[in-house]
Amino acid sequence: MPTVEQLLKDHVTLDIECTDRMLLNGYVPTLQTGAQMVSFLIGHRANHNASPALLRQITKGFCAEVKDFAESQQIPMFPFDQYKRKGTKKVRKDEVAAVWRKKRPGQDQVTFIGVAQEKQRSFYVRKETAGGKMRFEYSPTTVSVNHYYFYLDDADFGPCFIKVGTYAPFPVRVCINGHEWAKRQLQNKGIPFQSLDNGFRSCLQPQLLQEICDSFGPEQIQQFFLKWLQRLPWPLSSQDCAAGYTHQLSVWQLEFSRTQVFDRPVHGRQFFENVIRENLDLGRPERVQLLFDRKIIRTTPGHFRTRIITHGVLPSLHISYKTSDLKQYFKDNWALRTEFTINNPTDFNVKKGVANLPYLIRIARNANRRLLQVQRVSHKCVLSEASVERLTEPSVNDDGTRVPGLRFANPRVAALLAAITLFLHLPNGFRNRDLRPQVAHLMGLQPEQYRPGQMTYDLRRLRLKGLISRKPGTTRYRLTPYGLGAAVFLTRIHSRLFPEAFACIGHAQSTHVPHPLRGALDQVNAQIDRIITEAHLTKHA
Repeated sequence: MPTVEQLLKDHVTLDIECTDRMLLNGYVPTLQTGAQMVSFLIGHRANHNASPALLRQITKGFCAEVKDFAESQQIPMFPFDQYKRKGTKKVRKDEVAAVWRKKRPGQDQVTFIGVAQEKQRSFYVRKETAGGKMRFEYSPTTVSVNHYYFYLDDADFGPCFIKVGTYAPFPVRVCINGHEWAKRQLQNKGIPFQSLDNGFRSCLQPQLLQEICDSFGPEQIQQFFLKWLQRLPWPLSSQDCAAGYTHQLSVWQLEFSRTQVFDRPVHGRQFFENVIRENLDLGRPERVQLLFDRKIIRTTPGHFRTRIITHGVLPSLHISYKTSDLKQYFKDNWALRTEFTINNPTDFNVKKGVANLPYLIRIARNANRRLLQVQRVSHKCVLSEASVERLTEPSVNDDGTRVPGLRFANPRVAALLAAITLFLHLPNGFRNRDLRPQVAHLMGLQPEQYRPGQMTYDLRRLRLKGLISRKPGTTRYRLTPYGLGAAVFLTRIHSRLFPEAFACIGHAQSTHVPHPLRGALDQVNAQIDRIITEAHLTKHA
């Protein structure tokens, strides 16, 4: 059976990285608190008080404007509940949208308007009377009100929707897809391609396609939003927007995927057979740190786990980090889809503003690439006899520096080799204080029991043996390609081979050891005992 490296190198016909589904929140920054709402009604709109009746008038005017818009444009408008299946509590809006897109094909138009009653953040109003004057105080609360779903077929973005809440502060939700945007760009340029659901199965100019996918960013999203802000009915007037009461976009959910199309479906199945067997532990906290470039401590929220989910006969690999999810699956029986979903940008200490989208994409792209690189290395990592001897025995470098050996059977060395793999792709490398707690934890010690001086000595050994390199002018280190292979290979031997082999030799019956291995070692021991016995008898003959 071919290796993971061979499958990805020799049997992939198209390899594309692209932003996939995006959900964006739209909010008015100056309408988020009670004081701001009072300022809006009195200071901006010049009302005598901040009565909630004024907000109800805005809501009624907006609803009437939506109905007039639908009638004048002959756009279907209906509540989603009428499509609810029997015995179910929720309706799948995507299924309803797919039906109506087929009924009303066309570009750059509103396909239909759906209405759904949903919860949103709003305000509770309390009236106070003092000195004959009424005063209204607004405080945050949650209410259930109607939301309008404007399902669009945009000329540049393809199928998408914009949801608008009908009550203050009038929240907005935008759903777009980077793959669909890329398809429209190819169509505008007249470049043939073949779709794979919402991705690509083939393209006549794959390099240009990747350039198009890489060019997707905040500018295109802002242009799209401003375009429909002017076309659709809106709860806030043009005067409000001119005064600064306009919606800003923030990232609520981002999916970034890498799609690798195989020349034959069988090669995709072989990939999963090879990979899933070797990566069931990727969801452990120490492995999650490797993939997501983030330190995990006891108080880090979220579930860190690996799940293998089988849909029919096709498996998918899921790795969780806080609220984010990294998954791999076999898309439409043709492509390996590696997809990273960021459900909360603050998981990575990034603000939610859409201007930070390029940095979030870089985080997601690197996570996808790290997963594939780890899978390549974990499936094929071997060292020659000379390499093992070079690591384990003392040596002298060309400049005469004596280098102590790294005897990987030693618990401290084993912990050291396992720990350095956790920092494989840190952008700025790792320091003494970053690595020391990890090594101490793997040795079962408290951080203070493994002193900084001991860590400095171990870092010197790793550097002189070529496993890590130091960034010039800093105290930061990076794992070298040779160090990655050596660390993974020796860590695997120490964790998988030694426990069972020593258990066999020591006849530890409480430890599960494969029966053939135990039997074979028993035969070896019996033959050694026989030779020793015969030699002893011959000596005294």
